Amino acid sequence: MTIDLSDVQLDSLLKRLHLANARRAWRDLVQRAEREEWTYRDLLSLLVSEEIAHRQQTRIGRMVRRAHFPFLKTIEDFNFMYQSTVRLSLLGSALAPDFVTEGRCLIFGGKPGRGKTHLAIAVAYRAIQNGFDALFVTAAELIDELAAAFRRGRLADTLARYVHPAVLVCDEVGYLTYGTDAANMLYHVVNDRHRKKRAMIFTTNKPLTGWGRVLHDEDLAQAIVDRILERGRILTLDGPSMRTKHLGLDDPMATPASTQLASPLRQGARISGIQAPEFPEPTDAKPHVTFPSRRYTADSERRSFVLLRPIHEEDTSDRMREMLLQAYVTNRRDLAADEAA
Repeated sequence: MTIDLSDVQLDSLLKRLHLANARRAWRDLVQRAEREEWTYRDLLSLLVSEEIAHRQQTRIGRMVRRAHFPFLKTIEDFNFMYQSTVRLSLLGSALAPDFVTEGRCLIFGGKPGRGKTHLAIAVAYRAIQNGFDALFVTAAELIDELAAAFRRGRLADTLARYVHPAVLVCDEVGYLTYGTDAANMLYHVVNDRHRKKRAMIFTTNKPLTGWGRVLHDEDLAQAIVDRILERGRILTLDGPSMRTKHLGLDDPMATPASTQLASPLRQGARISGIQAPEFPEPTDAKPHVTFPSRRYTADSERRSFVLLRPIHEEDTSDRMREMLLQAYVTNRRDLAADEAA
């Protein structure tokens, strides 16, 4: 049986089957198959494989846009060299499909700039690659949107947006000040996702014991943390800030550039184009005046020797200043006499 279809007819059939990539690629593949003498099975296998790969990339791109990531980072982009507590092996289970299907949770803690958001996005992106959807939101945005929906009487509808995704990334818990109903709003999300076994990822710069003060309710904060950690764990990132590591602010042995800004009196001012002296004169925070001391000679032993000291700001007594000035004049006169002799 022979089926003679024109190129236009074959394009039309592929379009009806929604095989967009096959429509674009089949002509080149047919020419290659004829040139390299492929079997029909080889041609069909490659055509189907190309279509599946294209759909996979299209789906990933669509899911990434829907996730609203502020930036896209992968686990391969993260530099674990600066971390002493977190290794790639510790994240192995979070990068597997089981992390989503079993509804596990992660809390990334640490100071700003350590890479908490980077790792949270990387784990969520791997979930998208594994076939799941994800949503990124800051804690402030989530709380504000739910609070506004509650005032409008639309809390249930808005809550579904945060409960439905397979993975929810809640970023920056504790960075900003929230309203008094913050614990209430966040509890609704965590509790519903916990019951439905939906994965959650949190980043925070506060210890978990401080979430009560941040959310204005110690009891609800404890209930939130309890549900997160039932199937979750905490990973604390250390090391230098990735944003300012070039300044050496976190290196106790380094002299950070900001020290010059923080202590201009100690470092000395620098004019553009003029290098600072290699051995600058010491300058204390408190200005003082130092008088030259007289030379100590055998002849001067017979006269009373006045030991002069710097006049500091704390010597506020006018009488003290007058006495020191008189001693300075006397000392200069004696020096002149010694030199003349």
